Amino acid sequence: MSSSPHPTSAPPATAQEGGGGSVMALLVIACCQLMVVLDITIVNIALPDIQRSLDFSTTGLSWVVNAYTLAFGGLLLLGGRAGDILGRRRVFVFGVLLFVLASLLGGFAQNSGQLLAARALQGVGGAIASPTSLALISTTFREGPERNRAFGVFAAVSAGGGAIGLLAGGMLVEWLNWRWVLFVNVPIGLLIVLATPRWVRESVRHPGHFDITGALTSTIGMVLLVYGFIRAAQDGWRDALTLASFAVAVVVLAVFVLTERRSGQPITPLHMFADRNRAGTYGIMLCLAAAMFGMFFFLTLFVQNVLDFSPLRAGLAFLPVSAVIAIGAGLASRFLPRYGPKPFMVLGAVLAAAGLAWLTLTDVHSTYAGSVLGPMLVFSLGMGMEFVSLTLMALSGVSARESGAASGLLNATQQVGGSLGLSILVTMFGTAGANEAEKQIPRFLAQATPAERMRFQRTGELPGRWADEVLSAGVSAAFVMAALFALVAALIAVVVVQVRPSDLEHLQGGRSPGPL
Repeated sequence: MSSSPHPTSAPPATAQEGGGGSVMALLVIACCQLMVVLDITIVNIALPDIQRSLDFSTTGLSWVVNAYTLAFGGLLLLGGRAGDILGRRRVFVFGVLLFVLASLLGGFAQNSGQLLAARALQGVGGAIASPTSLALISTTFREGPERNRAFGVFAAVSAGGGAIGLLAGGMLVEWLNWRWVLFVNVPIGLLIVLATPRWVRESVRHPGHFDITGALTSTIGMVLLVYGFIRAAQDGWRDALTLASFAVAVVVLAVFVLTERRSGQPITPLHMFADRNRAGTYGIMLCLAAAMFGMFFFLTLFVQNVLDFSPLRAGLAFLPVSAVIAIGAGLASRFLPRYGPKPFMVLGAVLAAAGLAWLTLTDVHSTYAGSVLGPMLVFSLGMGMEFVSLTLMALSGVSARESGAASGLLNATQQVGGSLGLSILVTMFGTAGANEAEKQIPRFLAQATPAERMRFQRTGELPGRWADEVLSAGVSAAFVMAALFALVAALIAVVVVQVRPSDLEHLQGGRSPGPL
């Protein structure tokens, strides 16, 4: 991406130049990240209530998450490119406003279609605001310790925001209703919009054009691919529409790759994958995001439906996750300069796999303290190590003019991996649940009263403990696949990632690596 030889905008303020203003700028940017992270976790807690209110099926319920993550992941790189061309502050404000509008519309949704449309629009707003917020940190703080501390605050808000979202979601759902998990974004977003012009300075605008073809083909291809998995869970792998979705997705994604190879200003710089460490990092993030999104989705269903936790109690139950993620990130940050990122990438993925494998043992007799808390903490410790290691490795050796693209690609990989992974896990859940239902239906009919049999014939849904058996079997099968995702991530870390002397020198405060 070339810059203008005579930019009309003034150079961005650094931390020293901005003084207290740079602190306020960081606060504004961090609040945006808090809003985005809070929105993801707060909706997870509300999923059972949304399902009952708008008549979602269990497999269809995943689209409440997928609609957001697909739009977010598919348009994330285009959002970053828009900031480079149009000015990052201007694009940042527009993205936040769009996010606020979508949250308001989602809160007023009267059916599943309206909610999914609003969630997709939220994803578009997040895809515009999120990459520009990261880029604004780079233009506000000088490279080195100051920028590292700013990114540290950004990461801490990400971890803390998850805990706040889970707890706030439980409070809002229990004391008000699920619609307030969307309405809560409105005041936060409006405060960000009002504060941004005062404290955040506009960046230099660079000439260029938007890679619309790349954005459209990547988004359409991923949507079709995920729809294929969702369709397979509902109608089987031999369904004609399922197979057609997969086939068209492959063709569209192939067009996307060809488009990016020929584009002078691609939305996804494919040469980023030439470095084996960075390519491995993207592969690890893809696998771990798939496991992580599934863990939160299915554990939320399990603790509220099988363990019968209220939304507030469920939020409190997940609170240790963010705390242990922060501990894992702190340990990795402290020892990375000495040992490099690879040991933490391997150990983190192994711990994540161990925690998920432990969760496969959950059933209708499980308790929170005995069967859920332990594996959650093991998983979270591993993921904390991974967050720091993957971010550093993804940005290692990247020139300043492409650091935004590298960050955006890592973020997009996380979002797309999570959406694809959740779709695969929902397929596993649906298949295992259907098999278990075949076993439970005869047992239920043998003990059911005439009224219960009539209700089952009318709704097709098993009541009480029989439904818990079906859900538990599906959740356990989903965790088996999630653990396999994490093991693949560990294998990639062992085989692909290499630690170079220059990496350790950079982590210890030596010279920065040059451009690729």
